[in-house]
Amino acid sequence: RCRLSVRSVPSSFRSLQITRRGLSATTVYPSCLEEKVKALNLKYLLVSFDDLFGVSRSKLVPATAAAEVEENGAGFAGFAANFDMSPADADMLAMPDSASLVRLPWDKEVGWVASTLKVRGKPLAQAPRNILKRVCENLLDEHNLVLKTGIECEFFLVSPDGKSIADSRDTAAKPCYDQQALMRQRGFICELNDAMGEMGFPPYQTDHEDANGQFECNWNYDHALATADRHTLFKFAVRSLAEKHGLRATFMPKPFPHLTGNGCHAHITLHRVEGSGGVNIFKSPAPPSSFACETDLLSPIGKQFVAGLLEHASALCAITNPCVNSYKRLTAPATISGATWAPASATWAGNNRSHMIRIPDAPRVELRLADMSTNP
Repeated sequence: RCRLSVRSVPSSFRSLQITRRGLSATTVYPSCLEEKVKALNLKYLLVSFDDLFGVSRSKLVPATAAAEVEENGAGFAGFAANFDMSPADADMLAMPDSASLVRLPWDKEVGWVASTLKVRGKPLAQAPRNILKRVCENLLDEHNLVLKTGIECEFFLVSPDGKSIADSRDTAAKPCYDQQALMRQRGFICELNDAMGEMGFPPYQTDHEDANGQFECNWNYDHALATADRHTLFKFAVRSLAEKHGLRATFMPKPFPHLTGNGCHAHITLHRVEGSGGVNIFKSPAPPSSFACETDLLSPIGKQFVAGLLEHASALCAITNPCVNSYKRLTAPATISGATWAPASATWAGNNRSHMIRIPDAPRVELRLADMSTNP
């Protein structure tokens, strides 16, 4: 039942192998979950998925049942798991995607695995991960394109009761990149960074953000499905390690009215599969010497992509800014630091952080609309 994947993978797609049938791990491992669980010396599995509101749901499965859960799934009542279903509907089965399996560094006996949701043998159309996977597969099959994304995840460390910033000395009016405030949380930050590395997405930088008690971690961009799985796993790691350190983490868009909110800026590119690699189709073919502004870095297709985001910005808010508190971030007055760093209108520009869409010093699109309540 276990198979080995030995196909070569273009270097630009190093984390996931893109095939006409979907996604598979590039590492040469047995494809069955049972063997991977044994190789990682796990005792339990968290078979996980995100509901319609981005809340992670799971069941704890003994490692001895790994083969059974891979074949038959873990059963859930979809209505109870916050899907648009009723108690009369059939069981919703979470089918683990073994390519996503990681061992939790803070609980090494437990592995986390993302799952595909099915009802009566068919993928559940409304399941968020199913939707993203379907969109990515359609992009590849119909247009020979791969969607890649990178995200900037912001969060606050607060007191266990959630009423105040955890660090009472973090009081600067402009606390962004504050070295002392960052290092006072070194124990938590470094354990989080180490955990991310062990789980396969090491951060390349972590900083104290614009609000008191606020932090941000960045890791490398990848295939959109891989980034979404890591986004979910990142939030789980932050919450778990914060609790371990006697803290509480919140991803609420605007937990404190006088402080900058939690954004989730998304960096987006589309790549055309060619030969042994991929080509970023957002990159302008014009010579750099002809560029007058960062927006000139984008190709005509890249600019059309931006136009689509601007045209549908209001509708996108239903996904990127899904709760009432989201609009306390988007429509907020200036905070004590002097800015909100959140867009107030559907505009775009070059390397300018006051717009909804920013084109930094690279041929990619940064969508600054989303907050951390968005579904990964």
